[in-house]
Amino acid sequence: MAETIFDVVVVGGGPAGYTCAIRGSQYGLKVALVDANDRLGGTCLLWGCIPTKAMLFTAEIWDHLKYAKTFGIAGVEGATIDWKGVLARKDDVITRHTKGLDFLMKKNKITTFKGFGKLTGPAKDGVHSIDVKLADGKTPNGVQTVKAKKVVLATGSDARMLPGLKADETILTNYEILKIAEMPKSLVVIGSGAVGVEFASIFKSFGAELTILEMLPRMVPVEDEEIGKELLRLFKKRGFDVNLGIKDTKIEKNKDGALVSWTDANGKAQSKQAEKVLVAVGRSPRTSDVGLDKTKIVPDRGFIMTNEWMETTEPGVYAIGDIVGGMPQLAHVGSMAGLVVAARIAGKYAKPINKSRIPGCTYCDPQIASVGLTEAKAKELGHTVKVGKFPFVGNSKATILDAHDGFVKVVADAKYGEVLGVHIIGPYATEIIAECVTALELEATVEEMMFTIHAHPTVAEALLDGFSSVEGMAVNV
Repeated sequence: MAETIFDVVVVGGGPAGYTCAIRGSQYGLKVALVDANDRLGGTCLLWGCIPTKAMLFTAEIWDHLKYAKTFGIAGVEGATIDWKGVLARKDDVITRHTKGLDFLMKKNKITTFKGFGKLTGPAKDGVHSIDVKLADGKTPNGVQTVKAKKVVLATGSDARMLPGLKADETILTNYEILKIAEMPKSLVVIGSGAVGVEFASIFKSFGAELTILEMLPRMVPVEDEEIGKELLRLFKKRGFDVNLGIKDTKIEKNKDGALVSWTDANGKAQSKQAEKVLVAVGRSPRTSDVGLDKTKIVPDRGFIMTNEWMETTEPGVYAIGDIVGGMPQLAHVGSMAGLVVAARIAGKYAKPINKSRIPGCTYCDPQIASVGLTEAKAKELGHTVKVGKFPFVGNSKATILDAHDGFVKVVADAKYGEVLGVHIIGPYATEIIAECVTALELEATVEEMMFTIHAHPTVAEALLDGFSSVEGMAVNV
């Protein structure tokens, strides 16, 4: 029986990998997908984006119940948090979608291998070999070789840990915190990026005492400076203890959890006792044992460098997702990279990812979303900018939602009026940012967006006033 040679083998079953595999199959390619987990979906579906957003939705419902009387609902005063139920609901969402991915693999005739894939070296006669250490316990020597004309690496990332520490039942990463048996009464979160503030928001809503430690001088450091300032104000309003510009963080476990100590921005020693500590200081590319040493690929701090078409320095080998140097570690970026690579391999139309068109979304309360240049970056690049801001307090749908906090900020080029960036903090920010991505993708001007009809009453209407505010002509403020 002839040995199967696939058109492409994708190593990694997260959003980047499975999206690439599905699109490749849609283009008529013979595709294999290798994944080391017991279920497809990668970090995003199993331990990241999806479970956290499921818990954030539960937290949002709980926050509404606290003020039920405000909405004319009586008799819910005795409601309590069923932590096991919260986790069960989160797990149910995950299971539904992992089953969905299994269905999509069958529908698209994608051959899946459950195991750890590893490059064996350059292609021989135009064919690459991937050794897959299978988890089935049945294959002789436990290894099966998969052959393909092209290889796509999409192995994802792991949570970083502070030096000298290991994750356990007290010191947590995004993985462990999703499985804790009981709701903690107190939590210290180290890091105020998306992961940190999302989990902080969840557990604050559920009643925990929350402390946030951030090494940099502002929260959500990748966002526009005004967004960070507003989030700090609103988190303090919610009762968070936020500490910025800290250094020398230490964690000492004890019978009550852990004592976290640090030096504050004024050089004073501080400490906080908490039941649990969440370390949310970034993610490391998962590339240490995928066979890069047998190729021309030389990783940079573990990251794989690619050209605009996600091609590595090893002919016929592509890299997508969290392992790619210089790309944001976001599921939607990995997915789009997968679509681009599948199209390139199939000889179909594609265009490379434009980093200035990538939306960033943070699902804390209030939500944060942005696309394009910050005000500071636009000025740094030499633009003469005009900026407009519109507060959600002037939006009628925000009043209906009882979510007045936050604003829309638009950064535009003063000479030509082109929209350079949009930054939102407030209700449904992560949903309405899609319009702004489209505006930047089509190189829209402020004037064009000012004459784009927005339905009423909607939160998206705030964008109309936001664009209009660049010219000082917002109607509702």
